[in-house]
Amino acid sequence: MERNQGIIDFHSHILPGIDDGSRSTAQSLEMMKLELDQGIRTIVATPHFYADKISVDAFLTRRQHAYGKVMQAIEENNLEAPTFHLGAEVYYFGGIGKAEMLPKLCMGDSDIVLLEMPFCQWTKDMLENVEQILNKQKLHIILAHIERYYDYQKNKDIWNAIFDLPVYAQINAGSFLNWKKRGRCMKFLREDWQIILGSDCHNTESRIPNLAPGREVIRKKLGQARIDAIDELGERIIPE
Repeated sequence: MERNQGIIDFHSHILPGIDDGSRSTAQSLEMMKLELDQGIRTIVATPHFYADKISVDAFLTRRQHAYGKVMQAIEENNLEAPTFHLGAEVYYFGGIGKAEMLPKLCMGDSDIVLLEMPFCQWTKDMLENVEQILNKQKLHIILAHIERYYDYQKNKDIWNAIFDLPVYAQINAGSFLNWKKRGRCMKFLREDWQIILGSDCHNTESRIPNLAPGREVIRKKLGQARIDAIDELGERIIPE
């Protein structure tokens, strides 16, 4: 398969033994091969970070150890490898807008953090914290798997206010493969939102790398130009 230089997986749990994602280095390599076979050339590794469960420094140490195991296995087996960027899927917590450690959890050397919002009705306090991340900390935000929060927002005021801010919206590719979720995700893509894609892959069984089939659904429904726009945005967010 010809490698498309514009494809980035912005959300993955490919590092071994650090969260509920890959269980072993061998599984991480299998996941990596699936990504490469689908034309993915850059993977952002985003293990879960919960501020109430682990310190940032301990998390970074564990992440580096997991990444080191993957890199060692790639070198020892002389494997083709994508470009990796290390990040985190940071779960929202009260006061996150003023949390001085947040820049340490950004993707690679960027000022971009992948933020997982609560699965509940969003509140004014959540909106204020998101605004503080943007305006006080001067960081950029990618909101993880936005389609998963929508049904919790019985009152859409905060939802609308957050997406009126200059945030990036990430959608899981697998949602385009689910007929119950596909329509809403297509609606998001038709609107003027800054949307990128991620596989949110966790393993090689139930939550596999699936960026390519999700992209193909988008291409068939909305055309190649929409895919190109997603890739161009991704390149601007994480340039080579």
